[in-house]
Amino acid sequence: MYRERVSRLDGAVVWEQTGPGARPVLPDGCMDLLWTPGELLIAGPDTRAHRPEVPGRTRYAGVRFAPGAAPALLGVAADETLDRRIGLADVWGAAKARELTERIDGAADPGAELEALALRRARTAVRPPDPLLAAVVRQLESGSTVAAAAEAVGLGPRSLHRRSLRAFGYGPKTLARVLRLQRALALVWEGTPYAAAALAAGCADQAHLAREMRELAGVTLSAYVASANS
Repeated sequence: MYRERVSRLDGAVVWEQTGPGARPVLPDGCMDLLWTPGELLIAGPDTRAHRPEVPGRTRYAGVRFAPGAAPALLGVAADETLDRRIGLADVWGAAKARELTERIDGAADPGAELEALALRRARTAVRPPDPLLAAVVRQLESGSTVAAAAEAVGLGPRSLHRRSLRAFGYGPKTLARVLRLQRALALVWEGTPYAAAALAAGCADQAHLAREMRELAGVTLSAYVASANS
């Protein structure tokens, strides 16, 4: 069983999953602070589908941060965690990670405890997430081109690419592809036919969406929808 809710932290989502089936995670431009009993992890941004593989673990909770927000709050650049899950101890130190893990292990609501931790980090962060890159995300989410997004925030291509690596883990063109795929999937979940969802999301046609799904998710759209509904 999987459930999620909007967090009190701007742009974030608190989620929890229980049961033996591991929900596949498709690229979404986000990073997560992830708990499973006895362990805290930072889940980096993905460029392909990821299925959690923790033997014997059947419960997970996490805070999914808005694209570009996590590095400033967690203290690690996104490109250092690209397609990886790393122990929080590697970033915050073993003693701190152990203390937090024990606290969340004993909490009645691990997701709420993780959210409280994220909120504390947001209040005490040395510097906030880059507001220009937050504006870039909004531009790309609305379907703008990378060039238009860069012009809207006053960044040159090289500067945008360099700042994007730290914030998103990859360049703005990859982020635009990921966000476009997420727009298409959201439409599909609402019942929009595949071809119409592809065009509305910004793909050239259904075949274009199919290629993006295979490259970014590793499965066909029909197979993903079927597995998610099973």
